[in-house]
Amino acid sequence: MPTCPLCAAEDSAHFYHDGRRDYYRCRRCDLIAVPPHQRLAPDAEKAVYDQHDNRPGDPGYRAFLGRLFMPLCARLAPGSQGLDIGAGPGPTLSLMFAEAGFPTAIHDPFFHPNPAALRRQYDFVTATEVAEHLFTPGETLAQWLGCLKPGGWLGLMTKRTPPDFPRWHYIRDPTHVVFFSDASFSWIAEMHGLSLDFPGPDVVILGRPTKRR
Repeated sequence: MPTCPLCAAEDSAHFYHDGRRDYYRCRRCDLIAVPPHQRLAPDAEKAVYDQHDNRPGDPGYRAFLGRLFMPLCARLAPGSQGLDIGAGPGPTLSLMFAEAGFPTAIHDPFFHPNPAALRRQYDFVTATEVAEHLFTPGETLAQWLGCLKPGGWLGLMTKRTPPDFPRWHYIRDPTHVVFFSDASFSWIAEMHGLSLDFPGPDVVILGRPTKRR
């Protein structure tokens, strides 16, 4: 892997091979990434997503999303507007925010493409179980952060790398190609001048200052 897809450092070392794929760990930002030639083609990737059965009426799915929804709602001013990215075939988090009084647009490149939504700014942007699928996380996260108004929030759900990486179920999904640690998110926060909070083991909230530095 010539460069890290998050920080672009040419300082990634081979970390692990599981019989299917290789994993490289960046010495600068601590991201673990699968090399580009071992990623799925778009049709194969979408075929995996088509198997997901997440429905707005499923209380279990709503409870899962609540791990991000609740701490982010506590930070939002009345009337805040947001964007949910990667909503999947059954958008649910956007409905939860709308029900709470926070109108939320959606964009999913596979199921609900709305690229125009990425050219606006919002009080909050969310992406649940999306970050681990990103081929170019550095570029994509910068784009999402560019969608935030001053004082806005970026809320992510993605599991962070555990000490026992080889036994981690997260790497068995062939669509998961990048894996963030606490240190990875600390690097992102420092790089972009953001506040950083970990409300849960798979929840990250990054805050843009009210005034740009």
